[in-house]
Amino acid sequence: MTQTRTAPQDDPAKVAEFEARIAAGQSIEPKDWMPERYRRQLIRMMSQHAHSEIVGMLPEGNWITRAPSLRRKISLIAKVQDEAGHGLYIYCGTETLGVDRAELIQQLLDGTAKYSSIFNYPTLSWADIGVIGWFVDGAAIVNQTVLAKASYGPYARAMIRICKEENFHKRQGYEIVATLANGTSAQKAMVQDAVNRWWWPSLMMFGPSDANSPNTAELIKWKVKRRTNDELRQRFVNLTVPQAAAVNLTLPDPDLAYDTESENWSFGRIDWDEFNQVLRGNGPCNRERLAARRKAHDDGAWVREAASAYAAKQRAKQASEAA
Repeated sequence: MTQTRTAPQDDPAKVAEFEARIAAGQSIEPKDWMPERYRRQLIRMMSQHAHSEIVGMLPEGNWITRAPSLRRKISLIAKVQDEAGHGLYIYCGTETLGVDRAELIQQLLDGTAKYSSIFNYPTLSWADIGVIGWFVDGAAIVNQTVLAKASYGPYARAMIRICKEENFHKRQGYEIVATLANGTSAQKAMVQDAVNRWWWPSLMMFGPSDANSPNTAELIKWKVKRRTNDELRQRFVNLTVPQAAAVNLTLPDPDLAYDTESENWSFGRIDWDEFNQVLRGNGPCNRERLAARRKAHDDGAWVREAASAYAAKQRAKQASEAA
């Protein structure tokens, strides 16, 4: 059952006190007063993050049985398990804001909640698993190391552990990429193909451009985010270009060029039409991903029912012993 909570009144004096705390760099904790808009923005952002971790298990889980060695299978299993844990951490964090995770999960299953667009693309080869670790987890690290300084305490603290594990995931992926890039001509072609397919969707992971992001300014003001979408995207490009050169792979952007004045790598135009289509549910795997989550939820109904029955039995036993 969804827990309800009376919405706090946004009294101007309380808002001013809250914003003074934010400006001073203080952490906001669950029992602290906060504007209703701040709470709702956090629930939106954190639930999308949690959903992304859970849905993100699907493209890689598909390759566990097909990984080329026992070592690769073990490390991929560990990574997928980590992603499940990340989702649970963040769902727990949202519950400190007065929302039940069952409500959030139902929004995902109903298709009304968003998750990262990147997970609606297919994994066509083993090289995709390496490139996901390199690009997707690399992008996550760029974003989440900043979130580790978010103004909301539970979210920031969750990011500290998650970032440590994401660093393992990126190294695992880059090792796969480097191995293939130094392998046979067929392996090199396979990993280059994966790079070509995942580069632009990875840049889209950071969200719309700042000019078209309705939430960024507010989140920056409240120090939930410390950098804009475009700033984070630029940092990811700056980090990734030399990594690609180190393994002799080419990023699929003829406009990539180093700007000596800004010390940034400039890059080409992102296809925002594709990004918006994927967000609307029209990506290559949107329907497949949601169907898989719904099936998993339905298949797990007996576990939830058994746990509820056991909890009820324990409560009845305790009540009987106390009588």
